[in-house]
Amino acid sequence: MPQFDHFAAIAPLYARVAYSKTSLMSELAQLPVRGRLLDVGGGTGRVSSALRDLVDEAVIADVSFGMLKQSPRSSLKPVCGGSESLPFADNSFERVIMVDALHHVINHAESAYEMFRVLKPGGLLIIEEPDIRTFGVKLIALAEKLLLMRSHFLAPDAIMKLFSSYANGEKKVHAEDGTAWVVVGK
Repeated sequence: MPQFDHFAAIAPLYARVAYSKTSLMSELAQLPVRGRLLDVGGGTGRVSSALRDLVDEAVIADVSFGMLKQSPRSSLKPVCGGSESLPFADNSFERVIMVDALHHVINHAESAYEMFRVLKPGGLLIIEEPDIRTFGVKLIALAEKLLLMRSHFLAPDAIMKLFSSYANGEKKVHAEDGTAWVVVGK
């Protein structure tokens, strides 16, 4: 039985929501930078659109055709693909970001490995997630379970551990206002 695509259903609304944390993401990702940015699970491109002028090229990878159809194709390159098997060569991107999407992936460890694999040496990977350690996010997690979204939120230290066996570069966590950013360098 085909699964309901929650994301295609909300795509038109989601595309209209502005990304409010652009300056913090830019700072953590050390933007601007020459090269390519990959927005994994980037949906409509709302985040990569906000960062587009800070890189040479921005690519969105997402499994939802409905979300990708809402992306501005004139400035972003949408690619349909799951985070567990990214359709890019090793060392392809100077920056890789994943915003509010890790809790939706099927396999956290495979997604982490794939994002790190496509990151160039010297590059940065930034994962922004709702901070499950906060009460408000626990309510969101419950709501997503009730909506049958199969979400599985990880605390920032658990996200860092996904990279422990192969990421020897910089690793840090920044948390504020119910959101956590995990930064991993290669």
